[in-house]
Amino acid sequence: MTETGYRVHRTLTVRVELARQLRRRRTWIALGLVIALPLIVVAAVKLGPQQRGFGDGDLDLVGLATAGPWNFTLTMLLFSSGFLLTILAAMFLGDAVASEASWSTLRYLLAAPVPRRRLLRAKVIVGLILTLLTLLVLVVASLLIGWIAFGGSALTSPLGGTFSTADSWLRLGVVAGYIGLMLLIPAGIAFLASVLTDVPLGAVGAAVVLVIVLNIVEALEALGDLRQLLPGHYTDAWTAALVDPISWNDMAIGGAYAVVFFAIMVAAATLRFDRKDITS
Repeated sequence: MTETGYRVHRTLTVRVELARQLRRRRTWIALGLVIALPLIVVAAVKLGPQQRGFGDGDLDLVGLATAGPWNFTLTMLLFSSGFLLTILAAMFLGDAVASEASWSTLRYLLAAPVPRRRLLRAKVIVGLILTLLTLLVLVVASLLIGWIAFGGSALTSPLGGTFSTADSWLRLGVVAGYIGLMLLIPAGIAFLASVLTDVPLGAVGAAVVLVIVLNIVEALEALGDLRQLLPGHYTDAWTAALVDPISWNDMAIGGAYAVVFFAIMVAAATLRFDRKDITS
């Protein structure tokens, strides 16, 4: 006869937490936003005064946005990676613990009892899953909408030349994957902020503002090589995927930086949460 009772591994599983988060309105609003973005851009191109697309047709990524679904998708990633995806990554991770505290449910979760580190693990994993899901939905929606609106031409590089369909898939995958890695930076900051405050919007806002400030500081050329130490220095390294052959150096450094930075933020959040007096 099997003994029943408390089992640590059965408390707040990732599946249960993911189901909870997928039922939240904010999750569906986020997915709706990344689907609406390419629709709005296509409407602007089709209904606007310039029917040829963006800009003046120069060899830049935005100027080639209407060249086909691959170029259109890369342009949507360019438009969203600097702000929209950053906000959504910060929202999914910054809201993770702070929302439970603001609802006064955090102490009840821990009294279940759910071990503190198990709770954080579920929150981090689910937050990352939702962030990657949002990125994937943006890519798929942009591809489909771009295909319908602009035809099925293969990827055209802003540096000249056209890639094969297989190469187009490869380079789009590299770009999307790298942008996903870069989202670990705002996600990590937001998660640390989430255990420091009981206000979800405060955690999200703090992460977004800090990322913006770091990007502004990184743009100061007077800092010289010191800029390489800032999280946002390698944000745009994905453009190296548009040359032939792909240049991996900066992307490898930037990806490693993002992973290490995220690990440090999560470790700091865990140490703080281990010692935090839960009153809400």
